[in-house]
Amino acid sequence: MAPTPSAEPDDSPDAYVGLEAGRAERLARERGWPTVRSLPPGTIITMEYRVGRLNFEVKGGRVARAWKG
Repeated sequence: MAPTPSAEPDDSPDAYVGLEAGRAERLARERGWPTVRSLPPGTIITMEYRVGRLNFEVKGGRVARAWKG
């Protein structure tokens, strides 16, 4: 029997774009994201999807892009 994945918060990643990175991370955790990952532009990452993870691309201290997984 496979484990049931955790539910993701009903939250749009687009809501974080433009926010200061630290504030965006705190807000995401308050909204229920168990994993929040901040990355500089151009970071090489694997493409596996992880339920409950929110990714931020941070440029100049602000969230330039946000996506689930």
